[in-house]
Amino acid sequence: MTPEPGTLACTAAGGLIVHIEAERYRIAPEDVKSLVFSGRPAPVVRERVRRANGTVTGEVAIEGHAALNPAGRAVVIRTREGVWIIPFASFQRVARGEAASAPLFPLVPGVTG
Repeated sequence: MTPEPGTLACTAAGGLIVHIEAERYRIAPEDVKSLVFSGRPAPVVRERVRRANGTVTGEVAIEGHAALNPAGRAVVIRTREGVWIIPFASFQRVARGEAASAPLFPLVPGVTG
């Protein structure tokens, strides 16, 4: 199964939303800064809301991570659903709020180009 393209968008608080297929993930503002300024991998988390018997419970879990590629020119986002890539310049523009969003491109295992 080929992964679908995704979208990276900024939040008002300075974090990022990673929208892939039907899932929404978040990267916290402090993790975005750490990734951009020092190259440290950032956890990608997903919040799940469950409703049962009139009660609402929330659960936050780390579902993947975002890291610079070895050349430092792109950010690779890995989740359980697959792997996506975005040019580092586009990632920075969204993180700084200069762009509202940017596309994520799926990486297909075993395919080079």
